[in-house]
Amino acid sequence: MNILEPRATEKSYLEQTNRTYIFPVSRTASKQEIAKMVEKEFNVTVTDVRTLIRNGKKTKFSKGKHAYPGITHRQDKKFAYVTLKKGDFIKVFDTPEDDKATKESKKPAKSADKKEDK
Repeated sequence: MNILEPRATEKSYLEQTNRTYIFPVSRTASKQEIAKMVEKEFNVTVTDVRTLIRNGKKTKFSKGKHAYPGITHRQDKKFAYVTLKKGDFIKVFDTPEDDKATKESKKPAKSADKKEDK
């Protein structure tokens, strides 16, 4: 995988309190490769990388009305838990503070336009 995108889930939100971010990665990627990719993509310093492989779930399938149903497996997925140096962060979620800042920055521009129109 060339483009890294952190997962935006409740679990990953809780992990961010420990400066840990979760990335889906290629099953063949090593911890060193993952650390280099994250450092290059987000300009941060990686201190630790933990990986896990989630086994694909079993799924039933049938080829036709009277065919004997079979079982197959979904693909396995690999995830990397990347811990960053203290002070570094990656913006994944929009926080309410960010929303307030964007609204405030837009308000003066609109009021200035109204004054010019009058």
